[in-house]
Amino acid sequence: MSEVKVYRIIGKIDKPNFKTVFKKEMRALKPEHAIEEIYKTFGSKHRVKRFHIKIIGVEEVQPEEEKSAKLI
Repeated sequence: MSEVKVYRIIGKIDKPNFKTVFKKEMRALKPEHAIEEIYKTFGSKHRVKRFHIKIIGVEEVQPEEEKSAKLI
C-alpha cells in the first residue's frame, strides 16, 4: 500500500485579466496527482484553463512543515 505524502506546488496563473503567483500544499500519492488536483481546483474555483497555469516547482513537504494540506 502506498503512503500519502504532502506536496507543495508553486506556480503562476497567466490569464489576460488575472495574473498571480500561488503556493499550495496538497496531499497525494504522487506529485502528478497533486498537480492534477491543482488544475482541477483552480479550474473550478477561478475558471482558469490548464494552459493558463504554469507549474514552477513541486516539492515534498515533511509532516512537521505542513501548514494546510487538502485531503483528496
